[in-house]
Amino acid sequence: MSRASSALKRPPVTAPSEPVGAPSPFPAIEVAIDKQRRRGRGAQSNDSGRFEAEARVAFDDGWQSLDELPPFKTTVGLDTARKVITRNESPDIGFDRSINPYRGCEHGCVYCFARPTHAYLGLSPGLDFESRLFAKPDAPALLEKELAAAEYEPKMIAIGTNTDPYQPIERDRKIMRGILEVLEKTGHPVGIVTKSALVTRDIDILARMAKRQLAKVALSVTSLDPKLARTMEPRASAPAKRLEALKRLADAGIPTTVMVAPVIPALNDMEIERILDAAAHAGVKEASYVMLRLPLEVRDLFREWLMANYPDRYRHVFTLIREMRGGRDYDSQWGTRMKGTGPMAWMIGRRFEVACARLGLNKRRSKLTLDHFAKPERAGQQLSLF
Repeated sequence: MSRASSALKRPPVTAPSEPVGAPSPFPAIEVAIDKQRRRGRGAQSNDSGRFEAEARVAFDDGWQSLDELPPFKTTVGLDTARKVITRNESPDIGFDRSINPYRGCEHGCVYCFARPTHAYLGLSPGLDFESRLFAKPDAPALLEKELAAAEYEPKMIAIGTNTDPYQPIERDRKIMRGILEVLEKTGHPVGIVTKSALVTRDIDILARMAKRQLAKVALSVTSLDPKLARTMEPRASAPAKRLEALKRLADAGIPTTVMVAPVIPALNDMEIERILDAAAHAGVKEASYVMLRLPLEVRDLFREWLMANYPDRYRHVFTLIREMRGGRDYDSQWGTRMKGTGPMAWMIGRRFEVACARLGLNKRRSKLTLDHFAKPERAGQQLSLF
C-alpha cells in the first residue's frame, strides 16, 4: 500500500464515454480491489473518506503483494453514544426523529444513500461501510432514559431510515428487539423500514403493538429478479423472502407497506407493476416508491458497480438519471429529491399511481397513536403521593 494525495484516490485510466451531450463529471477510475477479496460485497472499491488528508491506493509493486491481502471480513466495533434518538428538520419526510442501532450496513446495497456517513468515522463509504460496522448495545437503556426525560414529547420514531436495523448482526445482538421492548412498555409509536426477513422474528412484539396502533413496518423490494437483487444488494434477504415476510406481517395484523425503492431507470423501473402486484397478493395495503439518489460518494460507487455488472446499460441509465435530476447526477432539493423531475419521473409516478389504484393500494393509510405513551420511571425518581 502506498500513500498518495487525495488527487490520486483513483489511479488514472480511461473511463467509458459519457452519455451523448453530457459533460463528464467523473475522474478516470479503476476498480483496485480484487474480486475475490470483496466477494459477497456490493461496492467495488474502498476509497478513503472525503475528510481524510491522505489516501491509500493499492497497486502491484511487481512482487505480487496484492495476492497476499486477506478478503474483507465483517468486524463489529462498539458505538458508545450518549444519546440514541437522532433529530431532523427535513420538510419532505414524515418524521422528525429516528434511531439507528448500527452504523454501517452489511447488506451492502451499492446505491445506499447512507454510505457517505462512514466518512465521518474516518472510513470509506465503499467496502468499509459494509464490512466495518459499529453496534450500539446500550441503545435500549439510552432510549428508556431519553423517554423518561421531563421535557420529552412523544412522536413517532422511525427506525431503519439510515442503516438497516435487521441486518445480519442483529440476529445475535438483538439490539433492535431490546428497543422494541422499551417502546412497547412505554406505549411509544414506531415505524420500521427494512430489507430483511429477520423482522418476522419480532412479530410477537409488533403484533401486540399493532393492536394498540403503535407499530407499522415497511419492506423495501427493489427487484423480483434474484440475480439482480443478489448483485445489487448482496447480503439482504432474497426477494421471495421479503414477500413472505410481508405476508407473515400482514397476516399477524401488522400494518405493512411495500417500498419500491430505489427505482433505477433502465434497470428495475420495468418491475414496478410486478412488485406491487406481488405485494398486494401478499396482503399489503400500502405502497410507496423512491427514485435513485446519488449523493456524494454514492455516485462514483454506483457508477463503478454499473460499469462492472451492466456496462451495456451504463450510458442509458445515466442519461435518464440526469433527465430526472435537472441535468445533474443528483439534486438534493427538498420536495423533489425523492421523486425527481421531468417527463421520465412523471411517467414513473403515473405508472405507480395507476398500478396502486388497480390493486386497491393506499386507499387507507394506517395511523399511529400517541394515546398510550407513559414515561418510564427514572432511576432514583421520587414517587408521587397523588
